[in-house]
Order: sequence, then structure tokens, then C-alpha cells
Amino acid sequence: MEFKHKPVLLNECIENLNIRNNGIYVDGTLGGGGHSYHILKKLNGTGMLIGIDRDMDAIKAATKRLAEFNNFKTVHDNHANILNILKDLNISGVDGILLDLGVSSYQLDEADRGFSYMNDAKLDMRMNRDDKLSAYEVVNKYSEEELCRIFIDYGEEKYSKSIARKICQIRANKPIETTFELVDIIKSAMPKKALNEKQHPAKRVFQAIRIEVNQELEKLKQAVVDSIMALNNEGRLAIITFHSLEDKIVKHTYEEMQGRCTCPKDFPVCVCNYKSYGRIVNKKPIVSNEEELKENSRARSAKLRIFERVIK
Repeated sequence: MEFKHKPVLLNECIENLNIRNNGIYVDGTLGGGGHSYHILKKLNGTGMLIGIDRDMDAIKAATKRLAEFNNFKTVHDNHANILNILKDLNISGVDGILLDLGVSSYQLDEADRGFSYMNDAKLDMRMNRDDKLSAYEVVNKYSEEELCRIFIDYGEEKYSKSIARKICQIRANKPIETTFELVDIIKSAMPKKALNEKQHPAKRVFQAIRIEVNQELEKLKQAVVDSIMALNNEGRLAIITFHSLEDKIVKHTYEEMQGRCTCPKDFPVCVCNYKSYGRIVNKKPIVSNEEELKENSRARSAKLRIFERVIK
């Protein structure tokens, strides 16, 4: 299958990055190169774009798609390592960073990746196929308590206990090997009323396992902080999230990095010496308009937040 990832909130990202044609930019979640293509068009051959992705399928697809540009460099790594990546490239600062934290359409639709509850495949869900931990290990080796925890923390699944218990009962006889096996187990552990909801009954559990496998939330806060610290003055960080857990981390980290004076309001001058690394550009997240939603239903949960670095 061709690596496809329709760029979400494309115009809003390009507009809010304030792209300078001679600047250095990072697409920290390269995917199929959809956002990168439009950033490179803005650079007019004079600036530079670094594309980072942990999925080699994405790197290969984006390299092919962006072959017309000679000011583009790919890095097979995790955007959480951005400071080390830039250090290795002898780059002291960049003018903009984009992080699209969603799973690509390719990863969801390519059956053998094991991300989707709609396709039967071996349990996998690794964004980087070189990683040791896969969905198979999580489902078959985590304790009932550990499974319950990730289903609650990462999936906000109300039937976490019964699903975790059922998984452990089934795997006691034989390993759970495929996505459809897991879907059937999840359904069997839920009350009938839950099976009639609009949302697929396995959606939250699959999300939780994917987050655990790829450590998506564990390093997110530090990745946001490091990305802000990598920006030049007036450089911007644009982050697209797709569920509330990610969005809360991004929102609260932005607030911490913006800083806030804690002095009493009647003090004539600030004496608390709070530290600010910049400003939040949009207090409310930017979301997709109706036109985009008609073309791409997966954009419905997308939220874009922008932070601008201010060096005093």
C-alpha cells in the first residue's frame, strides 16, 4: 500500500508557522510528507527542512515524494530526541517545528501493521518496527493490573477491569495473536449496551495499547519543552493532537513554558522572578472547518496549538 497521510489542518499550520523563506524548519512527524511538501514550497529553495520519523516506511515514502527538493534532510529517529538530532546536524536553533501526533492513514489501513481494529492482522502497532515492545507483548505478558492501568490511563475505558480480566483468562489457554481475536475478547467483556454505541467498542483499548507500545505520552512533555528550547527567537512550535490526553499535556506544558507572575496584584513591580520562554499564540485550539471534515473525517478530533519562542 502507498504511504498516504492527508495533512490535517494544513493551511492553519502553514499560516501559523510564519515561515521565512531562508529559515530552518523541522517536521518532527514526517509521515508521508504532506505538511513538509508545503513547508518546502514556502522555503523557495533557500531555507532548510529536517524531516524526522521513527517509521522507515514514512521516511522512504516522503523521500520519494519530496525528491524535487534539494534542501530537505530525513532523520530516522523519534522527535523526542530533537535536541540531540539538531546537535548531530550542527544546528544551534531552528525557526519552526511541526508535530502531528496522529497515526497516519497508512499505518491504520495497512493490515500487517496491526494498528486497526477494522483489519485482521498480527498484533504489532510499532511505529518503529525495530522496537522490541509490540502489542503482542503488551496483550500477552502484561499483568491484569498493568493492562487495567493502561486501559484507564491511556484509553479512558470504563470497562477496563472486565476487559483486562477477560484477556488474562483467554491467554491462559493460548496466546492472543491477532487484532480480531482481541476485538472479540473486548466485545465479550462488555455489556450489550456498550456494543451499540456509535464508537467501535475496541477503539479505546486499541488506542491505549498503541500509546503504551510507542511510549507516546511518556516523553511528550519533555519533547514539547525541548522543542521550545530548540527554537530561535520568534520561532514557532505547532502541535496537532488527536485525543484529550495529548492535548492536556501540550496545553499545560505551554502554560508552564509561558510562565506566570505570582506576585500580588497590588505590587508595583514583579519580584517573583518568574521565567518565561515565550507566549501561547492561540488560547483556544484551532480545529478543522466543515470543508476539511467532509474530505477527511479523521480530522474531527484534531486540535492545533501554537507556541512562539521569545528570547529576552
